Amino acid sequence: MQQIRDNITKAILSLIDHKFRSFLTILGIIFGTASVIAMISIGEGTKKQAIAKYQDLGVSNIIIRDKDMTDAELQTVRMKFSKGLSVEDAKVISDVVPGVVSVSPQSEMKMEAKVGDRSAKASVIGVTPNIVSILNYRTAKGDFLTTDQYDRQLKVCVLGASIARELFSYDEPVGKSVKVEDQWFEVIGVMQPKALFTETVGELASRDLNNDIYIPLSTFNKRIPKVNPFTSDVKQLTVKLGNSEQLLPAAVVVRSLLNRRHFNNDDFSIIVPYELMKQEEKETRIYNLLLLSIAAISLVVGGIGIMNIMLASVLERTQEIGIRRAVGGKKKHIMSQFVTEAVVLSVAGGIIGVILGVTLSLVISWTTAVQTTITLYSILMAFSFSVIVGITFGYLPAKQAANLRPIESIRHE
Repeated sequence: MQQIRDNITKAILSLIDHKFRSFLTILGIIFGTASVIAMISIGEGTKKQAIAKYQDLGVSNIIIRDKDMTDAELQTVRMKFSKGLSVEDAKVISDVVPGVVSVSPQSEMKMEAKVGDRSAKASVIGVTPNIVSILNYRTAKGDFLTTDQYDRQLKVCVLGASIARELFSYDEPVGKSVKVEDQWFEVIGVMQPKALFTETVGELASRDLNNDIYIPLSTFNKRIPKVNPFTSDVKQLTVKLGNSEQLLPAAVVVRSLLNRRHFNNDDFSIIVPYELMKQEEKETRIYNLLLLSIAAISLVVGGIGIMNIMLASVLERTQEIGIRRAVGGKKKHIMSQFVTEAVVLSVAGGIIGVILGVTLSLVISWTTAVQTTITLYSILMAFSFSVIVGITFGYLPAKQAANLRPIESIRHE
């Protein structure tokens, strides 16, 4: 134990004596360790965002979307006897498809919402009250739509987080009224913020749920006129299953059922969020491995730097090594001294790299749209790797120092 303490003390004194050289030596370790932590934190943040995005769709759900078509395409499809998605489709799916817990139809339309002199474009969504048991819909303020409000076709609404902020700024929206086109709706709640969807979600590309205004579907059908008479009654059906393992077989049954009801017009698309989430998780893992490989190269380069400087140190201290051997110093003592110096270099670089990596991750999260998640395992892995690199690349110079012949070493100029 005393020998180890002496070696560490000597290694630290050697670092202090050659501050600039030591700093240049461990730069590779510093940047490598920082890169590993930053890359993993970016990867973990991306993974969490992806999971949150698909959880907002419901990982035990099947989403059926009415396809966007031109007026001519819509007219052609209607002439082939397809009415498009409808409430009747929802009832049939609920009755026929095994494992279905609930089905919620919804309609959508882009409209202008106004409050005083503030106005904004919003997606008005007609939904049924059971949507809260199917999707992760939670209000930050007030309440969501109730069965009573749905049955009575009341003119009430729940605002998405972004549209509420645009229309009311810092005022309290609940209990106030919003004018949607020429209709007035009482605000009964405000939704919690939700993740944005991207191009990977097909028909839901670029959908911002935070810009939605939710009203009862019964009120939507009564109060909101269709722009095009050929438009489907329903834009989306959300089907909740009791078990995620049933998703893919159930999706096949749903597609077959709707193809028959729509006379094979292919006017709908089916999205399985669970399948998309697993695919994105796989892609994220591959992306993280690539980033880690790049970061690991910096650590290896840092290790080579340590080896070079240790070899130079062995050359500089050849006489010292010879004298120590001549007065009875053993090979293992010489070897342990130089390995300890390499470890101290890598540990110092690892500590600085950890601080830099955590700081870099926080700065990225604060200054950009990229969310980062710092994990304990990334810090431990990066630091452990830096120590392993120090031991590995410090072994060869240490062995060379231990094998020097005492007489030749003393004579060395």
